Amino acid sequence: MIYVLDIIGTFAFAISGVLVAMQKRMDAFGIFIIAFVTAVGGGTLRDVLIGKTPVGWMNDLNYGYAITLAVIFSILFKKRLNKLRKSLFLFDTIGLGVFTIIGVEIGISQQLHPFICIALGTMSASFGGVIRDILCNEIPVIFRKEIYAIACVLGGVTFFVLQYFKLDENVIYISTASMVITIRLLVVKFKIQLPKLYQ
Repeated sequence: MIYVLDIIGTFAFAISGVLVAMQKRMDAFGIFIIAFVTAVGGGTLRDVLIGKTPVGWMNDLNYGYAITLAVIFSILFKKRLNKLRKSLFLFDTIGLGVFTIIGVEIGISQQLHPFICIALGTMSASFGGVIRDILCNEIPVIFRKEIYAIACVLGGVTFFVLQYFKLDENVIYISTASMVITIRLLVVKFKIQLPKLYQ
């Protein structure tokens, strides 16, 4: 289940990277690179921090296949993805929910404190988008007014709460991803923002 979620998250984040790259009118190589770093950037940073090398995507070509398929899919159906902002938001949100779970699970497998596990989940979900935005000359979403990383944190907390009650693993995964996705959808729909610390 966790492996399937990882591939789904990789595919979803890669599409979000393609959409941003196409908005920036990059060439085919640029589109692939942005898709790649968006999909595996957060996981790469996570693996390096916990000393897991070679990092995940280097040991499994399925990640590369998923990214390549996402790029081809996005290019072929770019006319149907005419509402780029909505499409980008959708795939970015799906990836956010899935990678939060992946990071938390990997932290648990390393027997790390729950706080660190939640941090790894947030990092796994957020930092691919940070790298994407920096390469595309944008201020990363995580540093802007939208609530982004906090949704991952709350998802991580949900994971441990449900685990405490010894619920089925698949129920925990689905509930955690749903929590992250729902929070992200709600804060954007109702324009909920963190308070500003400046005038």
